[in-house]
This record gives sequence, C-alpha cells and structure tokens, in this order.
Amino acid sequence: MKVALLMGGRSSEREISLMTGRGIARALRDLGHDVTAVDAADGLVLPAGDEEAGARPLAQVQRLPLRAQVGVVDAPAVREADLVYNALHGTFGEDGRIQALLELAGKRYTGSGVLASALAMHKAMSKRVFMHEGIPTPKWRLFAPARGESLGDAEVAALGGYPLVVKPNQEGSTVGLTIVDGPGGLADAVALAARHWPEVLAEEYIPGRELTVAVLGEEALPVVEIRPKSGFYDYENKYTPGRTDYFCPADLPGPLARRVVELGGHAARALGCAGVSRVDFRLSPQQEPYCLEVNTIPGMTPTSLVPMAARAVGMTYEDVVARALQLAMTGAGSAAGART
Repeated sequence: MKVALLMGGRSSEREISLMTGRGIARALRDLGHDVTAVDAADGLVLPAGDEEAGARPLAQVQRLPLRAQVGVVDAPAVREADLVYNALHGTFGEDGRIQALLELAGKRYTGSGVLASALAMHKAMSKRVFMHEGIPTPKWRLFAPARGESLGDAEVAALGGYPLVVKPNQEGSTVGLTIVDGPGGLADAVALAARHWPEVLAEEYIPGRELTVAVLGEEALPVVEIRPKSGFYDYENKYTPGRTDYFCPADLPGPLARRVVELGGHAARALGCAGVSRVDFRLSPQQEPYCLEVNTIPGMTPTSLVPMAARAVGMTYEDVVARALQLAMTGAGSAAGART
C-alpha cells in the first residue's frame, strides 16, 4: 500500500511527533508498505530512514504562514497515497483541522475524525461530554485571562482548594501545565498556561495514582500505571528514558481494573473516537477513577504507553501500526469515507 505519513507539524509537540513518525515509518516499511514521510508544517518530504534528522527546528517552521500547512494535503505524496497515516500531535494535527482538510481532499486517514478530534483536544468540551455520560472527571473551571477573566478565591475553594491544576485548554503532553500548591503560585501558572492557549483550565487536583487505558478500535487494552521517580508526569518525565516507572497490567483489584478499562472505552466512544486513542485517569485514595482527557493521536515513541499496553496482550509495535491501518481502511479508523 502507498502510505503518506504526516509528522512534525508546527505545534509545541513537534519533536514528539517526529519521534513518533520515525518509529511508525520504520514499522510501515517492515510491514511491506511504500512510505513517504511528509512534514505537515511545510510539505517537505523527509529522507527515508532518517526522517527525524531531516526535519527543520520548531522555531523555523513556526515562522511559516499557516497556508504552508494547508497546502500539505495537495502535496504529491499525499495526493497519490492510498492512505494517510496521521502521526501529528497537538494543535493543527490532533484538533480536527488537518482531518477536515484530508476529508475535503477525499483521503482516508488513520485516527479519529473531525468532531472527535476537536472535542478531545478542547478539554472543557470533553469534560462536558464526560459529565453528560456519567464518566467521573475532576471539577473544573474554564476562563480567558485575555478577556479579563480570572480565578477568585471562592472558585478555587469550589475546586477543592490547593493544590490545583492549571493548564492550557488546548494542549497536550502536559505543555504549560502547573500544579499550584498555594495562592502565591497561581498568577504565574495562569500566565504560563495563557502563553500556550488563550483559554485556561483550572482543575481539581486528585491525589493518588496515574493510570491510562489504550483503546484500539473497540478494544480497550489493560491498564498502565505511571509512576514518575520525582515530581509529576510532566514533559521531561514522559520522554526521558529512566525518569518514570511503568506497570502493565497495573496492580489493581480485578473489579477496579475492569471498571477503569470500561471507563476508558466509554470515554473514547462518548467523544466518537476511532482508530488508536488513549484515555488518562487519576485514581484517588478512595479508589475512584477520574477521567482527565482522551488523546486521539497518542505517542508511539520508545517510552510511549500504547505500545506498552499492547505488549501486555501479545501485540508488537508493528501490530499496533498494522491495526491502525486496518481500522482506517475498513472505515473504523476515521470518518473520511475514502471519497477518492
């Protein structure tokens, strides 16, 4: 099959997308597919076998006009492909915009469609869906500092007081996230989050354990527990080998493990996700799981969680990539419908 692999892009998660794309490109070639890797930021075809090294730095691509990314769907490698494998993370790649362009171009693509991608990236909207569906999620408040909105003492108290989680409403990989221990750190945390997105989400902090559930199509995989060796599961702890311990299947009582797995599948379905997704949770000391968010294009780097969960059920990295292709080609992987 002729596959165009979209990677890189112009979001703050560009470097992770390049790492993800490198692994997926290798897996696709090992599976016998004809792969052309394309940097979604500018349409640059990346060198086979050295995709990550062939890409430009984030600072350079962010200076490009947005129309450079719009033109990617008309690049020859994408236009001629049987399928587009979307390995983009974050803004412009995981939020429904590139999905809409691919649908307008009539291209099949891996992963969730336009609406599910947009809902999952918009943390407040996804929480509204979770609440409607009866999926437990931490209390939250959305506000826009640029419009003069702020978080008052009464609102902090309504969220359970300190510590408090403050993060951009639309970002991934914990970019711009702060756990605020007291009122003295709130202003800086809000300013940091607002630098990444104009709307800021303040969220109740749930003490306890970090869990995640990978979902492949309709199948939710075993729970992974994440234990950073220091601090919380931030960008550095996620992507630096040796900084975090992982346990899969997580050491949970059977009924609780089944409940978390069921909630993971429920959350992905509630947003309309397709293909490969991942649902993140906090497990409170009272053994209550709280759904934080759904990732519609989870990482596929050497330290990523989806390949780890897949290994627990006997699947290799290549098996996960092959499954993503299969879901897309059978119509269960995206909403594109292949109108080519």
